[in-house]
Amino acid sequence: MSRPDSIQSRMRRLVVIFCAFMAALFIVMLALALAYNSQYTGLLYNVTTASEFNQDFKENIDLKMYYYVIESQYSEGLPIEEVEAAQRLAKDLLSTTSQKDSLRAVTSVLDLCENLEEKIYQIEATRNYDDRQMQLENNIYVLTSLIQEYMYNYLYCESVQLNLLQQQIARQIAAEILLVLVLSAVSILLLVRYSVRLSRSVTQPVVDLCRRAEDVIGGDLTVREPVRSETYEIRTLSKGMEQMIARINTQIQEITQKQTSLRKTELALLQAQINPHFLYNTMDTIIWLIEADRPQAAVEMVSNLANFFRRSLSQGEDVITLGEEERHVRSYLQIQQARYQDILDYSINIESALQKIRIPKLTLQPLVENALYHGIKLKRGKGCISIASRVEGTDVLIQITDDGAGMSENRLSELNQAMGTGKRVGFGLVTVHERLRLLFGAPYGLTLESRQGAGTTVTVRIPRPAEKEVEI
Repeated sequence: MSRPDSIQSRMRRLVVIFCAFMAALFIVMLALALAYNSQYTGLLYNVTTASEFNQDFKENIDLKMYYYVIESQYSEGLPIEEVEAAQRLAKDLLSTTSQKDSLRAVTSVLDLCENLEEKIYQIEATRNYDDRQMQLENNIYVLTSLIQEYMYNYLYCESVQLNLLQQQIARQIAAEILLVLVLSAVSILLLVRYSVRLSRSVTQPVVDLCRRAEDVIGGDLTVREPVRSETYEIRTLSKGMEQMIARINTQIQEITQKQTSLRKTELALLQAQINPHFLYNTMDTIIWLIEADRPQAAVEMVSNLANFFRRSLSQGEDVITLGEEERHVRSYLQIQQARYQDILDYSINIESALQKIRIPKLTLQPLVENALYHGIKLKRGKGCISIASRVEGTDVLIQITDDGAGMSENRLSELNQAMGTGKRVGFGLVTVHERLRLLFGAPYGLTLESRQGAGTTVTVRIPRPAEKEVEI
């Protein structure tokens, strides 16, 4: 496909045709064309440059400063580079901006960036945690919001000015054609077809582009085909607009998916915290022990049940130590062993050096519950559930092993695929896997090994923090 003509080249072609008749008009038309082209190019450059502004500027700065203030292990230091990048972009725009409102917006961005940099260094020099938190909320969050708002205002003002300039170009072309028709009656019959074609090829795409811009302003972010036009600038602008809309849609979908996944995970966590069937069965066992005149065993069962639910709450914390998780699982197994003493044995061997490692609450208990109900109870005779930990390089592995019924290769493959896609097959396993990946990242989570009739091993892989690393 040949490269479409630019507005400048099409205007020059028209001027060449008319130059024999109207030399003076040729000069005026050329000057106007160059002037509008210069303004158009300048505005297009400003809009394109402003579009490079990081749309996640506020979230990135706020998050990095928050991590820095709370001295999190995820802290990457002060986000000075991001602020300096915004300053460079603002200075670049300042040298090419002439509109009053746009100039005021970009000047404000530059001033706010300088102020933000000062506030960041002020937080660095502050040692009191409460003072740093106050500075973070009253200074950093406010300044990043203002910077982002002013940058979006600048982009809006320049886009509006670009739209107005396009309309002026269309009106100017129509006026020039009309003047040529009046002064060049002799050549009008020869040029009318070309003139009409030129007018339509410029004005109609501009109108379509304006309508498209109005739809976007109204909230229509559906990606469409670029506006059909023989004009290079209009096609470039339309294509760039559609690409920008596509990127916005992609970011919206990613954020929506993350929020949906997080909500599902949180709901699953709440559902897993209290299992009504487990509670009912435990109460029935307590009643049976009392009726069987075994009050001491009933007291121990009630104590274990209280400890189980107390640790399930964990004072509202979603991340607890491995030691606390171990005690929670131990309470659960003690209760279940009292119920299934003829078929259940268990052993727990968690290294003392790993007791303070942080892990999502209710990571091990759902896995132990699966081992009991889908492994031990489905085999004949007595079974054993063992929990053990070991260090492998920079990771910690916690293995829950049962010698129960195991599972077929098809079922094992189905569960492994479900953990990769998030499909709700084996609800407890998928939920635990997603929570681990959400907290620690993609390399971590669950792996399954099983053989039908021989038992199942679930391995929990989590990172091992450095010895001097501050716990969050």
